[in-house]
Amino acid sequence: MAANVAVDGVDLLIVGGGINGAGIARDAAGRGLSVLLVEQDDLASHTSSASTKLIHGGLRYLEYGEFRLVREALIERERLLNMAPHIIWPLEFVLPQNQSPRPAWMVRLGLFMYDHLGGREKLPGTRTVDLAQAAVGAGLNPRKGKAFIYSDCWVEDSRLVVLNAMDAAARGATIETRTRLVDASRVAGGWEAIVEGPEGCRTVRAKVLVNAAGPWVADVLGRVPDARTDRGVKLVKGSHIVVPRLYPGDHAFMLQNPDRRIVFAIPYERDYTLVGTTDEVWDAKPGKATISSEETGYLLETIGRYFDTTVSENEIRWSYAGIRPLYDDKSSNASAVTRDYVLDLDASEGRAPMLSIFGGKITTYRKLAEHAMKELAPFFPQASGAWTAGAVLPGGDMADADFDRFVTGLRARYRSLPPALLRRLARAYGTRIDQVLGSAQTVADLGQCFGGDLYQAEVDYLVADEWARTSEDILYRRSKLGLHTPDHTAAAIDAYLATPQVAEAAVAG
Repeated sequence: MAANVAVDGVDLLIVGGGINGAGIARDAAGRGLSVLLVEQDDLASHTSSASTKLIHGGLRYLEYGEFRLVREALIERERLLNMAPHIIWPLEFVLPQNQSPRPAWMVRLGLFMYDHLGGREKLPGTRTVDLAQAAVGAGLNPRKGKAFIYSDCWVEDSRLVVLNAMDAAARGATIETRTRLVDASRVAGGWEAIVEGPEGCRTVRAKVLVNAAGPWVADVLGRVPDARTDRGVKLVKGSHIVVPRLYPGDHAFMLQNPDRRIVFAIPYERDYTLVGTTDEVWDAKPGKATISSEETGYLLETIGRYFDTTVSENEIRWSYAGIRPLYDDKSSNASAVTRDYVLDLDASEGRAPMLSIFGGKITTYRKLAEHAMKELAPFFPQASGAWTAGAVLPGGDMADADFDRFVTGLRARYRSLPPALLRRLARAYGTRIDQVLGSAQTVADLGQCFGGDLYQAEVDYLVADEWARTSEDILYRRSKLGLHTPDHTAAAIDAYLATPQVAEAAVAG
């Protein structure tokens, strides 16, 4: 371990590289503040890459009276759609009523509110169909009764985190992955913290400490000797399975189970259906979560209840689980625990400020960051005002946020590259696709093929510009290519990443 080395002070030391930490780093850097973000693993390596991958208002939260949260989320939904049209796009949801534990009038009332709470502009309103006649009924069993169809948005969740971190870095923030907070103490003028990264330990001085550690928020508080601990966090595990495609069409299903819990079935990576989520209280320490046999059984049972095909456990292509750090509102029902966020500012009696983030959801991350900066504004009178509403994320600056037109233009420019490859790269990188392709005009120009359509040029870009350091970073967070590449791909990537020239590029990046 290297000896402690002090570095110049920063305005904000942010602990946690999930969506909230990355969002706050971006907002703060754009206001002219100096920012250091440290993340103990990879960006979005835990909760923020384990979501149901939706930008949505949260229709079911209306049932628990979360009207403010739903309204804020609905407003943010269309903002985010315009900010990142390459990784966010509209998605229709079919809500069958033939097995619903809720009466149709109640569901329709909720959808009416959903349509009107957030000032909807782009997305269509709710409509009603007969499942026996409508194409969206294909694959259901029984295929009868009526269904409501409403719209929300899909998001590549881990890429949303990375894009916020990239924009923060472009505005002057320092982003350090594989770097953890060891401890922090209040000193004259702010904080003195020890962080440990690949090069060892060093001392960091900061005016404000932002605790955006997600499931580890309480753990970070425990490393601060005089931290206030009157706010609680409730950890809830949510798990998903990926199975062979269950039905035709590009729409999703919102399925209501007899226990009143909601499960989504969503088209995923062309060939699959994503099914989730579950809600289980997590009583252990935060860490790597995996799906339990009970959760697997629950999701498979839901598939059998609604679709005309059954899926066995050995047909599950992939599963993932994440721990949601929800604000503890003392609810005994894990599904009913609030998804709203709480910002706890500890700066009483002239103490150095610490802002801890409890709860939150991907859809409202930008607003959460804006609220966080409002809380911190008294400590930074030199900072500029709010700016992120409508400010596009890296790669999102395409004309009229029209993704299909953008892809058409790419095909005209790169006539010798496979259209499917161009479309995938456009979805991942948007207008930054030129940084990935460089001067390449043919597949041969892209370098080594690691399997599927993953080439050296893309891997090099991810290492240099997106903090990718392992095959898992590349195959399951920067992309979902792990579902489409042969078994040897991961080992081939790791071997390439270990070569001296790539390892040096990673250090430089």
